[in-house]
Amino acid sequence: MGVSNPVDNNCLDLDYVAVKVPMFSFARLVGVDPILGVEMASTGEVCCFGLDLHEALLHALLATGFKFPRQGVLLSLGPVADKYSFAEDAGVIAHELDLPIYATKGTALMLGELGIECIEVRKKPDDEQNAMDLIDAGKIDLVINVSREFDESGRPDGFFIRRRAVESGVSLITDLQLARAIVEALRWYKPESLRIEPWNHYVA
Repeated sequence: MGVSNPVDNNCLDLDYVAVKVPMFSFARLVGVDPILGVEMASTGEVCCFGLDLHEALLHALLATGFKFPRQGVLLSLGPVADKYSFAEDAGVIAHELDLPIYATKGTALMLGELGIECIEVRKKPDDEQNAMDLIDAGKIDLVINVSREFDESGRPDGFFIRRRAVESGVSLITDLQLARAIVEALRWYKPESLRIEPWNHYVA
């Protein structure tokens, strides 16, 4: 105790970052809720390189079928704490990425309090101005749905939104930390600015 104990640093000083992203086959599983639990196992993984975390993350996501949002982003953020922790990122989506935001009721109220413009949408397919119709119309091409509550059928809240996103090939993010990382990456990189380098550029 109190005696210094030197530790050898065996870490390599690399000029690149690698990110591994799992893949899931929810599109093939008809009617299954595309939300991850502790029992879920991925059907594959993709690992990609980049000059920094943002570039590597976007490369890996694109390799799994993720699409850069160009039309609009749907936010449905669950508990109050999650809503407010994503507030700054929502501002980035609206003001820096210049994308329209669609939001379910509670999220829309929070965004309105913070002066972030959004369009309120409903969660159920029978409701007017519902998220599913907007996904079908091509007005939403990224869904960020973080659910910790349950609907009257005992399913995690937002089931219809998640299912429609998967069936329509719309990018779906259900993890808040990943959603924040993606928004930050999109601040730094446009599709045309992502570099594609040969293997030996990184490992030579």
